[in-house]
Amino acid sequence: MTDEESDRSETLSEALRAVRERIGEAARRAGRSSETVTLVAVSKTVAVQRVVEAEQAGVRDFGENHAAELRRKAPLVPSARWHFLGTLQRGTVRQVADAAVVVHSGEPGGAVEALARRSAARGRVMDVLAQVDFTGRRQGTDPADLPAFVEHLHTLGGIRPVGLMTIPPLTADPREARPYFGRLRDVRDGMVADWPGLVERSMGMSADYDVAVEEGATMVRVGTALFGHRPAPPKR
Repeated sequence: MTDEESDRSETLSEALRAVRERIGEAARRAGRSSETVTLVAVSKTVAVQRVVEAEQAGVRDFGENHAAELRRKAPLVPSARWHFLGTLQRGTVRQVADAAVVVHSGEPGGAVEALARRSAARGRVMDVLAQVDFTGRRQGTDPADLPAFVEHLHTLGGIRPVGLMTIPPLTADPREARPYFGRLRDVRDGMVADWPGLVERSMGMSADYDVAVEEGATMVRVGTALFGHRPAPPKR
């Protein structure tokens, strides 16, 4: 290992330690154990070697936003658990079904049904979270339509609905995301009697994951706080 690689690995280990400490502190404030929170390292545009370094430092779960990047990286780090975080598209859903173990962005339409068919054809059962849009401006399901969508997901072979996901509006103050995280928790709590398998709440990113943990997140999606600022990916 070169000096540069050693310094980079040490920086990543320090960032990971800081993120985990922040998760632990937020969990304690909420009267929870940090063991109930899965850290998903968002590795979009991150080189595979950096992913390997993160795994060696103790990260198990990684998330990608683009199907092609997921499909390229997953075979190179096969011991990791790969999450798909981006928009499902019928033209690329095969790549997602072949590489991911969890999809956070389930929403009504042909793509999620194609995902179910592909997963079933491969003899797999894919964990899927229903994405909820509280703003009316993002992708995802309107809260009023969510029960019908979750019921539909339960009819599809090849996938297993395991929870809900949301992305709040971008704000200057991370605390302004709290009401959206609280709403996702409340929506899930109102549905769990009918669908006890909805255990996951994916919410919170680098700027606000501690707030999300305080509001009940079981998965947080953290990229910049681990890997630093990265250049924007090329337009596709």
